[in-house]
Amino acid sequence: MHPSGSLIKKFNCVAAACVFLSSQLSSHGFARADNPFVQTFYTADPAPLVYHDRVYAFLDHDNDGAKNFDMTEWRLFSTADMANWQDHGTVASLKTFTWSNLNAWAPQVIERNGKFYMYAPCRHKTGQMAIGVAVSNNVTGPFIDALGKPLVENGEIDPTVWIDDDGQAYLYWGNPDLWYVKLNADMITYSGTPVKTSLTVAGFGPRTKTSTTRTTGFEEAPWVYKRNGTYYMTYAANCCSEDIRYSTAPTITGPWTYRGVIMDTAGSSFTNHQAIIDFKGSSYFFYHNGALPGGSGYQRSACVERFVYNADGTIPNIKMTTAGPPQVGTLDPYVRQEAETAAWSYGVETEVCSEGGMDVTSIDNGDYVKVKGVAFRTGTQTFSARVAAAAEGGVIHVRLGSTTGTPGTYIATCNVPATGGSQTWQTVTCPVTKTLSGTPDLYFVFNGSGFSFNWWRFDMTA
Repeated sequence: MHPSGSLIKKFNCVAAACVFLSSQLSSHGFARADNPFVQTFYTADPAPLVYHDRVYAFLDHDNDGAKNFDMTEWRLFSTADMANWQDHGTVASLKTFTWSNLNAWAPQVIERNGKFYMYAPCRHKTGQMAIGVAVSNNVTGPFIDALGKPLVENGEIDPTVWIDDDGQAYLYWGNPDLWYVKLNADMITYSGTPVKTSLTVAGFGPRTKTSTTRTTGFEEAPWVYKRNGTYYMTYAANCCSEDIRYSTAPTITGPWTYRGVIMDTAGSSFTNHQAIIDFKGSSYFFYHNGALPGGSGYQRSACVERFVYNADGTIPNIKMTTAGPPQVGTLDPYVRQEAETAAWSYGVETEVCSEGGMDVTSIDNGDYVKVKGVAFRTGTQTFSARVAAAAEGGVIHVRLGSTTGTPGTYIATCNVPATGGSQTWQTVTCPVTKTLSGTPDLYFVFNGSGFSFNWWRFDMTA
């Protein structure tokens, strides 16, 4: 597998002013922001799943330089604190569905009885879009085609799934129409025939942009869920460019009542695709935009905002930010932490690691990885890192608070030796030179090139 793209460095270092631009990014705060929550490559259509005290965000992967939605794989990131996101790599691709050949578009994953079901649209070799279903015993995959053929076809995209209180599962999808079907208990087949939802202005709002075929605001990207006895349907509306709206209903199948706009058109992308979850006592709105360098309607980036429902259950208007949501809890530095877990990164890429999972690679001078809210204790003695280098090696500078500043922000410096190969791993340990406490942000700033970084840990003993 090729490493993921290094977008910020790539697009800000094309000109000779690379050093100036990168310093401006850091000094003006964009590189310290937390939205978009993936910086190593373009991502779109976030579909979060809450499972075992983590949020798992399933994503499309927009390709560098694409002129259309020519995606080929689905990626996964997860977080326990809404700030530090771990890269789990590719969990499914067009190769998963042997009947498909193009367009790995917006998925959703749901858990039932210990299995995970991915509903994913892609183009059938007949030329029509279709929705497949893949299954895994683990939330991180790999996912395997459950049927060897589409679950539904005839141009279907944007699946969303909900298991109702009585155990009945429903699959919605649609563009330009909105459809649903009752899934069987096996989650990979359905009963009856698909039902077409009546799209009325009362149900889905007016269309404010001219269309010869559509009379309501509904465009695509349905996301259905239940809260306090009310069913919510959020969706992208009014293409193009799209805003995000929602409707509510007393039952999962309607009748739907239009409620308003959640997110206005913004963000350098003519599409948007949203999802809403509750996690650790707060509500979160996921979406995408074109905020990363080089971003556009075909190079999008997944973001998330925290929000609070109004007292009557309506959803407020939500603005795109670069700050993202506040951290929930802290990061424990005294257990193994994956190097590919980051609140923000600059310059680096990720790849499949020979020891399992992913690692950070394509490291160069000045690149860094930031993790947020690290809970230190007095008496911390050492820092260890799992590294690999074919030849040159380099240095990992561990800093508090920022990538630059006085030498006093250095807390450890570890030399990375040549280990004999880019996947030949060695653990290096170096002393901590400062008394640590509190919950600062931590930066791993790299010097040298050609080495890789798998995991890290602090210890209370030398």
